[in-house]
Amino acid sequence: MPFTGKATFAAGTTLPEIAEDVSDIISIITPHETPLLDHLGDARRSATSTVHEWLEDALLPNSDVISDATIAVPLTETEFDVAHGSRFRVGDQVRHGDASEVMLVTAVTGDTLTVLRGYGGSGAAEVSDGETLHILGNAALEGADRPGTRFTTRTRRANYTQIFTAGVEISGTQSAVNTIGVSDELDHQKSQRLRELLRDLENCVINGVAAVSDGQGSATIRRTMKGIIPFITSNVFTGGADGFPEGDGGDGEQLTEAQINAALRGIWEQSAGRVDTIVVNGFQKRRINGFITAGQRYFGSSQRYRDAVSVYESDFGICRVLLCRWVPADAVLLLDSSRIDVLPLNGRSFHFKPQAADGDRDAGQLIGEYTLELRNENAHGIIRGLGV
Repeated sequence: MPFTGKATFAAGTTLPEIAEDVSDIISIITPHETPLLDHLGDARRSATSTVHEWLEDALLPNSDVISDATIAVPLTETEFDVAHGSRFRVGDQVRHGDASEVMLVTAVTGDTLTVLRGYGGSGAAEVSDGETLHILGNAALEGADRPGTRFTTRTRRANYTQIFTAGVEISGTQSAVNTIGVSDELDHQKSQRLRELLRDLENCVINGVAAVSDGQGSATIRRTMKGIIPFITSNVFTGGADGFPEGDGGDGEQLTEAQINAALRGIWEQSAGRVDTIVVNGFQKRRINGFITAGQRYFGSSQRYRDAVSVYESDFGICRVLLCRWVPADAVLLLDSSRIDVLPLNGRSFHFKPQAADGDRDAGQLIGEYTLELRNENAHGIIRGLGV
């Protein structure tokens, strides 16, 4: 028997009598994740000034560089200049480069060392200009006077706080009507703007640059924080003399495991820090995943193939690998997360500040003021100039 009642298709093309079937779920496709901030976590303290400062110290160096282009007989020369003569004392045992020869320092005059070659029967090896001179340790005479006092001077580092803000405003009518998927339009707008500000905060933590002059800002000069990438100056690996041997990194070459190991070793050689975080963009993440591809075996019964590397373990540390879209595509960040904090200015972490409206509306702004504290920049590193 045919249906003769009223049907939805009889209501007209605009369906005036039929309730709309619209899901209450609002999906967001715009990138807003903050993997580095999530990894670092909340700082245990806050900044108390717009110029945030911290102190760094170091031990007395135990190496120097031979700086003498006039060495006549490299195998027997007993006097040569170094870059920093103040690092040496009479009685130091020193070794040049990777040679097995040990020399004993018998006199220090300015930047000129006088040494006893082949000390202890170690056998002489040629010394050369630019060679590293390692100080093994000092041997004091029994009953000798107290040696001269030596010390390091603590270094003060600084960064600036940066204000992140976004305005929110909705009409009284918008606040009163029922909205699909949103129970409170004002709260929804606050949530959206907060996601944007957190996204921008992570981007600035990685890439931000502080002003060259008037960094503290003024009524007309905006205050910006210095990010991780501009902070790192000691361990920048870009190929050739700058970091890797030619053909082994940087200069548009594809990232390899050998490059990461070389960079980690370079950081380890001059720092007591332990790199525990590798932060990369999508392209370099795929390169890291490729490290294990050749050794993968696929079994048809499992119906699953894995080539994602989330932890990289080497002789120089166990590193969590983070995928972050805000890192430049040609770069790999090698970080010691224990030496990084993202600090809010005291009482200025992200919050909503209602403001008086001059009409039929609700208004306010989201505000947050943050800075980056990156301690001991030589405990971190970056590989640049990789192929994409």
